[in-house]
Amino acid sequence: MPILRLLAVLTACILGPLASADAAVDDPLKAEVIASVDAQAEALANLSDEIWGYAEIAFRESQSADALVRHAEAHGFAVTRGTGGIPTAFVAEYGSGKPVIGIMGEFDALPGLSQAAVPERSPLEEGAPGHGCGHNVFGAASLGAAIAIKELIESGELKGTIRYYGTPAEEKFFGKLWMIRDGAFEGVDVMMDWHPGDEIEASVQSSQALVDFLVEFDGQAAHAAADPWNGRSAGDALELYTTGINYYREHVKPTVRIHYHIMDAGKVVNVVPDYAKLWVRVRDRDRAGMDPVYKRVQAMAEGAAIMANVDYQVTLISGVHEILPNRTGGAALQANLEALGGIAYTEEEEAFAREIQAATGKPTVGMDAEVRPLRETAENPDGGSTDVGDVSYNVPTISLSAPIAGKDVPWHSWAVVASGGMSIGHKGLVYASKALAMTMVDLYENPDLVEAIKAEFRERKGDYVYEGIVPPGPPPLDFEQ
Repeated sequence: MPILRLLAVLTACILGPLASADAAVDDPLKAEVIASVDAQAEALANLSDEIWGYAEIAFRESQSADALVRHAEAHGFAVTRGTGGIPTAFVAEYGSGKPVIGIMGEFDALPGLSQAAVPERSPLEEGAPGHGCGHNVFGAASLGAAIAIKELIESGELKGTIRYYGTPAEEKFFGKLWMIRDGAFEGVDVMMDWHPGDEIEASVQSSQALVDFLVEFDGQAAHAAADPWNGRSAGDALELYTTGINYYREHVKPTVRIHYHIMDAGKVVNVVPDYAKLWVRVRDRDRAGMDPVYKRVQAMAEGAAIMANVDYQVTLISGVHEILPNRTGGAALQANLEALGGIAYTEEEEAFAREIQAATGKPTVGMDAEVRPLRETAENPDGGSTDVGDVSYNVPTISLSAPIAGKDVPWHSWAVVASGGMSIGHKGLVYASKALAMTMVDLYENPDLVEAIKAEFRERKGDYVYEGIVPPGPPPLDFEQ
């Protein structure tokens, strides 16, 4: 064992691990990656906090991407930037040959969620973004796992290639779609993924397919009192359209979700509006169910335009597939979670979680620190969509959930921002990094496991031919946020 990792093991024994009980691990290489992550823990927490402070939204994550790139390069990775035509997307690689194991890292924030790392609502800057989905922790933890594997490849203890994918704009535009179109994931044998959550689980669940599009109406302005008969109201068309959507909700399957956000419905009350715009999102448990709803809701736009005597336009933004689960990979991850054991929290951290739960109207149960058993894969997934689904249709993907906030607190809220910016988030980071790195050791050491994961991937995908739900041309970098 190299001297630095030996020192890390000794340090961990003296000081105790940052995140977990680190139960007995038989594989010596797994013990080494655990020690590596412990040795990195402070630097990774600082990296996560730096990104938490930047809190940059989709396609604007320049400082966050730079921080991750600098960290990867400092640890010997070769970095390619601008993947898929996105300035903040990048791939960091080390090693050569097979297997090629990838790991994803996200780092975009959400608008309007600025929050201090305190257990009551307290914006750092009113109306500014915040990491309400924990992507500051996500990107840092994945990079820590990649570094642990890189060290083993560098020392000759493992053979193959490790790739870290810096994937921007997951919250809004689904940046992985353009990275896939650019061929960034070609040649990868297995992809590792995780997401911050409120429990420890090897995820073998799917997600919802989704499509985003704009609907715009163009009419004729007029004075709202003096001569409204000369106006053709785009606002009327918008209201007719959303009314149609809302009546349609009764007649879709229970798995369908339809959302819209009104972006422009006129500027002043005394002008018949000549322009209106809204963002529409359709979801279902898979793309096959989503597509007919998408077509129907598009057709409603034409009907609304006819009734209001205005013109209309529908523009695709992007869309994602549901996740293709991989239970073989999930079982390998589950074994490593059980080897690690749960996460040990201090009483101060438990109190912090309980205060947030009280502030958000949730039971004050604190943190969920135990490893969940591997669940059956549900026929209908819970709510939520991600562009990881599209990756999973191109590369077999293993997914993890690790806690960075108290049980059942509202996600995409200030509560997650607060927890993800302090030691609770740091412990979830370290735990996820260890679990991911341990599972990657399995992949490098066991070619039969890699082949079994690929075989399940081929069986689940069947004869389906992947086609991304993405318009032609470059990503919408200048899109109105």
